[in-house]
Amino acid sequence: MESPWDELALAFSRTSMFPFFDIAHYLVCVMALKHQPGAAAVAWKNPISSWFTAMLHCFGGGILSCILLAEPPLRFLANHTNILLASSIWYIIFFCPCDLVSQGYSFLPVQLLAAGMKEVTRTWKIVGGVTHANSYYKNGWLVMIAIGWARGAGGAMITNFERLVKGDWKPEGHEWLKMSYPSKVTLLGSVIFTFQHTKHLAISKHNLMFLYTIFIVATKVTMMITQTSTVTFAPFEDTLSRMLFGWQQQFSSCEKKSEAKSSYNGTGSLASKPVDDTSDKAKKKHTKKTE
Repeated sequence: MESPWDELALAFSRTSMFPFFDIAHYLVCVMALKHQPGAAAVAWKNPISSWFTAMLHCFGGGILSCILLAEPPLRFLANHTNILLASSIWYIIFFCPCDLVSQGYSFLPVQLLAAGMKEVTRTWKIVGGVTHANSYYKNGWLVMIAIGWARGAGGAMITNFERLVKGDWKPEGHEWLKMSYPSKVTLLGSVIFTFQHTKHLAISKHNLMFLYTIFIVATKVTMMITQTSTVTFAPFEDTLSRMLFGWQQQFSSCEKKSEAKSSYNGTGSLASKPVDDTSDKAKKKHTKKTE
């Protein structure tokens, strides 16, 4: 007989993302697009360009994973239901009278709910990417990690390409140079689910999905409430970086300290000689006076 925990985790892993979780995902993506400078003006002047950019934000992970697996990158257009749903959300966000949707989204509880539901879809995307890659490359764990990562956080990388085409690309904001929190947590999830899929991690799939989702949802909500961009595993990154890549810096610092000590000792010995000489001279003068 299964425990209540297993029943809850199993029921959670069988939850369908359509339509409510997908709506939350599209809502967060399109709202992030609208908050970019000049996005509203582009939507009024060139709605086709704005719509295509919104679709890249919503389906960027699927597009990137298709490119990596040599599949048609426009495969996402075959899902007419999701395309119509995402297009409807794009339309009401940019062209709703009195901007009612944006005003409703400005309330913090609405943002927390939408962001939490979007993080749930991230888990499903990672698992789907890992499973899909395993069907092409059996137990090819590097490929599985890459596709799971691309499926869960590929939207940010695809939108960088879109900004490059528009001439608004900034190298310091590239995901490969400075990874954001979604990219980091997605990479961590892709590694974990790959190890679980290849039987290197002794935990059931539904339990892992449940625990990982709780972690990313709680972290995202906490970051939004506290209004901080500090990643919870930043201390772990610093420690790991020092352990793996900080040896040369430690050696160079030790060498500098040893050189400083040796130079200090040398100057000290040189400085002590005149003092000794002057003390000897004083002693001789004192003996002559006494004589």
